Amino acid sequence: MNKKIDHIGIAVKDLNSTQKIFETIFNTKASKVEIVESENIKTVFLKAGTSKIELLEDLNKDGVINNFIEKRGPGIHHVAIEVNNIKKEIKRLQAEGFSIINSTPSKGANGKLISFLHPKETAGVLIEICQKK
Repeated sequence: MNKKIDHIGIAVKDLNSTQKIFETIFNTKASKVEIVESENIKTVFLKAGTSKIELLEDLNKDGVINNFIEKRGPGIHHVAIEVNNIKKEIKRLQAEGFSIINSTPSKGANGKLISFLHPKETAGVLIEICQKK
């Protein structure tokens, strides 16, 4: 069972300058910069009510985030839904016919387990499902 929208991920070219913009908009400070090795990205989070905004900068010139920006420009990259049991949710979604990009969850930011649904079956939106460890 889904619990809530955990965060909205935004692909950015320059984490530092974008962080300042969003800190001003939300009138808050971002979390410390975290390197997510499994995704090869640098990220920060900002609180937005009970949800968060995640800013994502690629560590590789030809990485996933930079490829996204090259095709679509900077902007919303994914919507993350927090679930209670990610493995059970992956099986449920696969049974419903969704393609899972990584059916074995990987370690994401904030120590969460993450997996992604392919946007070809989700109206063009990359959906991340995540679970607190």
